[in-house]
Amino acid sequence: MGERFASLIVNEAVWLPIAMSTALVAIGWLYARTRRRVDSRRLITAMMNLFVGVTLAVMGGGHLLAVMTRQLQGTLGASVWLLYPIGFAVLIPSVLIIRHTAALLRPESEPRHTLRLHGWLAATLVVLGLVNIPLAIPSLLTVGYRLHSRRLAGAALLALAILVNGGLLAGGLMFLASGARTFEEFNAMP
Repeated sequence: MGERFASLIVNEAVWLPIAMSTALVAIGWLYARTRRRVDSRRLITAMMNLFVGVTLAVMGGGHLLAVMTRQLQGTLGASVWLLYPIGFAVLIPSVLIIRHTAALLRPESEPRHTLRLHGWLAATLVVLGLVNIPLAIPSLLTVGYRLHSRRLAGAALLALAILVNGGLLAGGLMFLASGARTFEEFNAMP
C-alpha cells in the first residue's frame, strides 16, 4: 500500500487534475459563501484569483512532496538544492495569492497588489521553463480582468480564462489517461 501511494505521489500526471479539481471546489465554496454579499466583478476577480492560487499551490506542494518521496526512496535524480527551491518558488506566491482573495472581496482592494502577486507567479513559472507558459496564462488573465474598464473586455477575459483553464484540465486529463508518468514520456508519445 505504501509503495503504491509513493508511486502515485511521484507520478507527474496526477498533479494538474488534482490541483484543478481542488481549485474548482475552492471557487465553488467561495461563490456559495459570498454571491449575495459581493458584486459580480469583485466576486469573479476573487474566484479567478483563488483558482490560480489553489491550482499552483497544490502543484508546488505536490512537487515538494514528490521530491521528498524520491529522496526517501533514494531515486532522486537531481540535487535537492535545486528541486526544493523550485517547489517553494511556486508555492510561496501561490499561497500569498490565496490569502489575497479575501482582500479582493472588499471594495477598497488595491489592484497593484494583485498585479504584483500574479506577475511574480507568472514570471517564476516562465523562468522555471518555457513549458510552464500555459500555467502562467491564467495569472495574466486574472490581472487583466482585475484591471479591465469595459464590460466587453471583462467578458472576453473571463471567457478566455475559462477556455485556457478548460484546455489545461483537458490536457492534464489526457496526460493522466496516457499512462505516461513524466512530462517527457508524454511529449515523446506519438
